[in-house]
Amino acid sequence: MKRHLLAGVLAAALGLCACEDRSTGAAWTNASGSVALSRDDAFLYVVDADTGVLAVVETASGQKVGEVKVGAGPERVVVGPDDTVYVSNRGARSVSVIRRGDWNEAARVAVGVEPMGLTVSPDGDTLYVVNSTALDSSAYGTLMAVDTRTLEVRWELPVGEEPRGVALVDGGRRALVSLFRHADLVTVDLSDAHQPRMQREGTDLYARANTRQGVAADEPIPFPSSNALFRPRGMADVVVSPEGARAFAPTLWAREDSLTSDGRGPGGSLYGGGGPCNTAGVVAPGVLTFNTEDGSPRVDDLDQCRPPPSEEPDFPPSTLVSPESSHPIQGPVAAVVDPSGQWLFLVNRETDNVAVLPTQRRTGLDLTGERGSTVRQLVRVGSGPSGIAMTRDGRKVYVYNAFDHTVTTLVNDGSGNVANVRTQGAPIPVVGEDVLTAQEAAGRKLFYSALDSRMTSAGVAASCASCHLDGRDDGHVWGFPDGPRQTPSLAGRKVTETGPFHWSGEFPSMRDFLDATVRGRMGGTSLDGVMVAQLSAFIDVIPTPDNPYRSAVQTAAQARGEQVFKKAACDTCHEGAHFTNNKQADVGTFITTGPMRDDDNTRKRGLNTPSLLGLARTAPYLHDGSALSLKGRLMQGRASNKHGTTADLTEAEVDDLVEYLRTL
Repeated sequence: MKRHLLAGVLAAALGLCACEDRSTGAAWTNASGSVALSRDDAFLYVVDADTGVLAVVETASGQKVGEVKVGAGPERVVVGPDDTVYVSNRGARSVSVIRRGDWNEAARVAVGVEPMGLTVSPDGDTLYVVNSTALDSSAYGTLMAVDTRTLEVRWELPVGEEPRGVALVDGGRRALVSLFRHADLVTVDLSDAHQPRMQREGTDLYARANTRQGVAADEPIPFPSSNALFRPRGMADVVVSPEGARAFAPTLWAREDSLTSDGRGPGGSLYGGGGPCNTAGVVAPGVLTFNTEDGSPRVDDLDQCRPPPSEEPDFPPSTLVSPESSHPIQGPVAAVVDPSGQWLFLVNRETDNVAVLPTQRRTGLDLTGERGSTVRQLVRVGSGPSGIAMTRDGRKVYVYNAFDHTVTTLVNDGSGNVANVRTQGAPIPVVGEDVLTAQEAAGRKLFYSALDSRMTSAGVAASCASCHLDGRDDGHVWGFPDGPRQTPSLAGRKVTETGPFHWSGEFPSMRDFLDATVRGRMGGTSLDGVMVAQLSAFIDVIPTPDNPYRSAVQTAAQARGEQVFKKAACDTCHEGAHFTNNKQADVGTFITTGPMRDDDNTRKRGLNTPSLLGLARTAPYLHDGSALSLKGRLMQGRASNKHGTTADLTEAEVDDLVEYLRTL
């Protein structure tokens, strides 16, 4: 994997100094996601993605004392050893720099596309930024190092597809980076400050989680299999224990086998039952444990519902089970380990709660929940929690409720090895006015809710966002009764205007589609016209993913590709503003053999022509996810002319067509 060295993008001599000695231990952090605390716990910093502000709350009084306008779509915040605050602006390709006490943006550093994870080296000299994609390619994201004194970019290293979180270990000499859609952990060697290198490009996480009797953990597992298989995805962040030996990553598990009637849960919902250990629906929340020394995963065999015989169960279960059957856990997005290293606090955005569970055991008199849950406590917070920060004594915790724009305060007054967490006081308001309309805001809460009984049952505990991660896609192929179906992205496609709906096009209206999905698949109890209008309003304003290939002026290759698009008659089906004629077509991609195949009715009607908007960020392609790249799709079956008039295109024309398609 090649390394790109970038020239400095900004110089601002702020006179920053490191206020802590160089550490040889773990780079433990007491915050994750959208909130962070000052080094003395006096100030709480909260980023609000909707309004593009960093709010400053005085913890002693619980009052907001400052508000800093940062870039568009701020997602994460981190505090350096000298109390400098850094904010990743996902919608602005930048990081904002704010000095303590001067509640203004001191500088803004240009970085990559959709920056997310942030961390600062123990000596304070380097800010590490995780970019979802490089500036010139969506094939991989990058880890970037920024000099905190000059704010110049020192280097940028490709680290895999759609990275999201980052944590430092070994005294800052190594970085752990989580990959989001296809969940895994990457290890980067930072021992040479000027020449980082990939130490480990991934792990055998999938194989370990799907180990079958008689099959070695590192042996490829055939797909599909008679046994249930589960794929990790949505690894939102990675946090390290105080002693630095373990790393924990919130994640989701998706079932890979066919979803058929024998996997239906209560009420006949398609998504109910069939989850790991039969404790959840086909989308199950989880937390993954990694040894930081070599980056290797410690994960349960999800068929056997236990660690492999070679592993002692001294780490949290890989699948989370709620201690309350009526109040599920779903959508883990942020986490923090307490200073003792004994408790993991996990923020669950889709069920509006924080799960508190042991990091080193699965049994004990304090673990008395239902269904054998190892969760000590499930604490209710506000809507759409997106971040958590803990005071350095572990006694107070702050959670940001992004959809309510409030902060919930938790206190832990337990003693010894027993956590006793409860809410304290009323939620602290952070943003006074919602930028979404009332209908859009209500639709967002419905879209992300795996708790609202109108949307889903407790046995299924899945939301729309459980598959459409961030309103986009999860890169996963689901085995629906009518055939394999990859999750399509909803972001920036004006989906409500492109009926009929679903890959098979069997739903003529959005009301029909949502009714079948919410009640027939997710186990919801009702869906009225008001809910349909609210969900539709939100779906149509989900932000369009940033596109590294799009610029104000077309390149020569992109301009040629636009002409090839017409020459190959791509615009016959992919027409209009949404690049779809909303009709059914057979483009030669039906699956006709094997245990997961397209049914006869779908093959007769054809597949619904998808929108081409956002192609650059939605690989793999086709309804079965079989095309790993755009060029691979165009070259596949090109001679048949079933997917456009492509047989006579030269390879150069195909390359130009790809360049154009990436800009859509």
